[in-house]
Amino acid sequence: MAHHTLPFGLLIGMLAVLLLAGRLLAGLIRWAIRRATPATRRMAIRTGDALVRRRPGFDAISRRFPRPRAWIAGRLATDRFTGLPLTLIVVAAGTLVALGSDLAEDVIQRERIVQFDARVNTALAPLRHPDLLHVFAGITHLADLTTLVAVVLVATAFLWANHRRTYIPGLLLTVLGSQALTYAGKYAIDRPRPEFLTFASAATPSFPSGHATAAMAVYGFIAYAIARVRPDTRLRFELVYGCGALIALIAFSRLLLSVHFASDVAAGLLVGGFWLLAGFALTEYLNDRAARR
Repeated sequence: MAHHTLPFGLLIGMLAVLLLAGRLLAGLIRWAIRRATPATRRMAIRTGDALVRRRPGFDAISRRFPRPRAWIAGRLATDRFTGLPLTLIVVAAGTLVALGSDLAEDVIQRERIVQFDARVNTALAPLRHPDLLHVFAGITHLADLTTLVAVVLVATAFLWANHRRTYIPGLLLTVLGSQALTYAGKYAIDRPRPEFLTFASAATPSFPSGHATAAMAVYGFIAYAIARVRPDTRLRFELVYGCGALIALIAFSRLLLSVHFASDVAAGLLVGGFWLLAGFALTEYLNDRAARR
């Protein structure tokens, strides 16, 4: 059994490098936010306004087309959620839709993505150490249907008890929307699973990965709901980083256990990300409306 030692150690080293890289990235982002003091942000806004005012013909165009100018100004407003924050969410969601559509089209037409999936599945074969497979089997159970139902019920109860009921519709939209789209895609595309090379198996079609979708949607929203009310920036990043690592491990477990192709997992993350943004948008809209009342 000595031939298993090197792959196992290699995988642990790769995971350690990824975790370290994530921590370094989080530290850089925290540093940038600390440097962006309120005075710095105000100076940047004033500088941008001055540049706009100096553009030749800007005032004339604004007077001639007042409605488009007002609409653009509304989309870029920073004093309410329906301005710039919602615009950014819509742009991000549209990007995820475009990426997911292209990926689904490639899978349906069986283009190069199919060969890529086969190569990835083959490349992971040396890493399928029996002990490691049992570890990742436990990780993948964190995104099982029964586990996620329990997690969502507990999260809903906590939100209700803490008088944060504006978050509950967003959580339910994220969970139900992502699951509905995932299973619609599974049976519409009806892609066969990869060959089961381990003790793990599954009955539903392969594309997209329901575990990857659910992990992104459920754990992503819970991390958002907790981080949204925490004043400490460092704690927010630690929470988001930990949630991201958990989602990545769950997604990787589906590949290592040979129950999904790489494109299945990628599509699941895109679906979960889209509905996660939808949940963010609904929650922030309800919070903004409640604050204005």
